[in-house]
Amino acid sequence: MTTTPRPRFSVRAGLTAAPEHDGPFEDVPEHLLVPLQIWVRGVFTYSGSLLEHAAAPVCVRLRIPPFTDPRYQDPQYVRPLIKTTGVQLLDVVDEVLHTGLATGARVERLSELLDDAGSAYRVNEEKDGLEIRVTPAVRDAVRQTLADAGASPAAGSAADHLATAWQAAYGRSPDPVRAYSEAIKAVEAAAHAVIQPNNSKATLGTMLGEIKNARHKLTTAIPVPASDPIALVEAMMRTLWEGQTSRHGAQKATVPETLEVARAGVHLAAALVQWFVSGAVVRTP
Repeated sequence: MTTTPRPRFSVRAGLTAAPEHDGPFEDVPEHLLVPLQIWVRGVFTYSGSLLEHAAAPVCVRLRIPPFTDPRYQDPQYVRPLIKTTGVQLLDVVDEVLHTGLATGARVERLSELLDDAGSAYRVNEEKDGLEIRVTPAVRDAVRQTLADAGASPAAGSAADHLATAWQAAYGRSPDPVRAYSEAIKAVEAAAHAVIQPNNSKATLGTMLGEIKNARHKLTTAIPVPASDPIALVEAMMRTLWEGQTSRHGAQKATVPETLEVARAGVHLAAALVQWFVSGAVVRTP
């Protein structure tokens, strides 16, 4: 389970607002550069000595020339690895993991470092390389949905809610409960004009009731099954609605959404918002 980082004091105290963009960060942002370089140095350091023999194959495979200096008899391989920046530094970290030079606590430290920095990359499940936390295609699709929703008056505040949900799910200080709640609000705003235009207090729950009672008036661009074309959208909306575990209190303890659940909810909401904004879901006369 992904843990939720503690928000910075100024945000908790209401002294400042949460940053508009606080991750995920692509490439190697400035705040991650030195810590990542120090991590690489640690991998190639043992008892105060640099492990040049271990660094040499990494330099060769990544086509990074060694550092040579007349004052030293042998070329230096660790130094150029530590001095890398940007995507080349990511290549170094990935190669170090792949070769097995970093294990155990050192790998865990790297994973924590990437999480704390809001990096767009993480250590994969096999611990032998890096992987993209959010694929560019998915990220770009969400960005396009935000742009389309923002340009559609009928979508109301869907873009604002979806943007907030994304930030709460992937920013430096994730808030799973808020991310899921905002994801639902985004769908409610986008679907309102299509599903329940005459209900000013419509919610995802009331919209599901409307679909049940007036499904013959709704259709989608993908009529599967042909006899009930709204079934797929209904199932997606119901999954999002019923998947929210923190909505109501009861005798049993309220269970807040985990970060994994919240992120899945945000992506499901983004797909639904796109469908409604693009006209893939329509109400027939």
